[in-house]
Amino acid sequence: MSNQQAVPVSRFNLCDPVHLLATGFGSGLAPVAPGTFGTVAAIPLYLAFVFSPLYVFIVFTLLTCIVGPYICGKAASDIGVHDHKAIVWDEFAGMFITLCFVPFSWTAVGLGFVLFRFFDIIKPWPISYLDKHVHGGLGIMVDDIAAGLAAGVCLWAIMPFLS
Repeated sequence: MSNQQAVPVSRFNLCDPVHLLATGFGSGLAPVAPGTFGTVAAIPLYLAFVFSPLYVFIVFTLLTCIVGPYICGKAASDIGVHDHKAIVWDEFAGMFITLCFVPFSWTAVGLGFVLFRFFDIIKPWPISYLDKHVHGGLGIMVDDIAAGLAAGVCLWAIMPFLS
């Protein structure tokens, strides 16, 4: 049994703001596919910012990435497991990055979701390299940031053909 499976999600305290954010407002506590649930949970937050001026959404996305290493690292330290499957703040950051590349449309959100999950799960090089060689809170975040960049570039390239 892996260390992640041995540590119950009940170790997360949703009254702790760091744990609440790290688990994507509890979405990462889903019993199956917590990363996918975390990515889905990022969409309403994206919708709250997407109709703001672009710079507001970009600043929000950057802040998500900047505070992410602390949030993820602290939650991982608190429960004693590096990158526990319930920690999904990195999925929020990756999804926001993916969607920074294109104007809002439901097609972009759906395709961005699929592309981000693809890159996050498959982890082609250099994403896999970052996942294996960067540790701590930054290590939890960096592969999803890279997956978000890869998905965003693909989304940007594909969207003109779908419009």
